[in-house]
Amino acid sequence: MTILLQPPAPAAAVAALAVGNSLAAGLPATSTIAVARVMATAPGAVDWRDEALCAQTDPEAFYPEKGASPRDAKKVCDRCPVQAACLEYALTTDQRYGIWGGRTPAQRRALKPATATSGPEV
Repeated sequence: MTILLQPPAPAAAVAALAVGNSLAAGLPATSTIAVARVMATAPGAVDWRDEALCAQTDPEAFYPEKGASPRDAKKVCDRCPVQAACLEYALTTDQRYGIWGGRTPAQRRALKPATATSGPEV
């Protein structure tokens, strides 16, 4: 395992990452990945992200600009051994931006159960 020592991320970058917007964090890709791992991993814990193919790929591919194709990111996801864990993480943590688990934000929204519009059953 390689450990990258990075200077602490600015508070705004950490906040942007916490809501799933790594581009808004304004950090270089290596810093963004390092901060995300520090935020989500306990010391010594095995993390599914360690096996993720996207960690070895240009992160910008997973945050295509509006109207751009997510095809390249999805191709990486299709080969990834942790695609299901990634998608589960995105759905559980309500990731609103980017390609996670091979799905766009719209595709992930469609997978979430619909919120009941009527009151609780009696």
